[in-house]
Amino acid sequence: MQINNSERLKFRLMDSQDAQALWQLDQDPQVMKYLNGGKPTSMEQVNSVFIPRMEKYRDDKLGWGIWQVSDKVTDEYLGWVLIRPMAFFTESPNFKDLELGWRFFQSTWGKGYATEAAIAIKDAVAVHADVTHVSALAVADNLASVGVMKKMGMSFVRAYLHTDPIGDFDAVHYQMSLNS
Repeated sequence: MQINNSERLKFRLMDSQDAQALWQLDQDPQVMKYLNGGKPTSMEQVNSVFIPRMEKYRDDKLGWGIWQVSDKVTDEYLGWVLIRPMAFFTESPNFKDLELGWRFFQSTWGKGYATEAAIAIKDAVAVHADVTHVSALAVADNLASVGVMKKMGMSFVRAYLHTDPIGDFDAVHYQMSLNS
């Protein structure tokens, strides 16, 4: 699948060859603040945890995976947007509800890149007839991520303890219907 350029951005589906780029983004404690308390990710963690997880849900035909987001003029790497079925790492993944997530360099914050990128990727990937919803999760205190969810048109669904093999967290879940 190809994601068309947005107004300012271009997209490329990342793969196991992108370990350095994934690691680079995780070195800023502010980027990692709501993910693990601000601890930079090691290259060993990228290679032994992050890349194998990504490879499990990555599907270039359906557009699932982690999309690198770059400035379409300068080619500067700005961050990434993840898209995969909700509850993918459980016994019953929800293939009708796609989860969006994002991570951007601190230097890009406040410029609307996450919202612009998430909308472009959602619009391209969610065209499959069987996809009915798009969701996103965040720590409740992560007001910037919650703001992206609201700007995309998502509504609050619930606050709950999200369980994941790499760590549980108190989450807020926002969602939008694609059929409205």
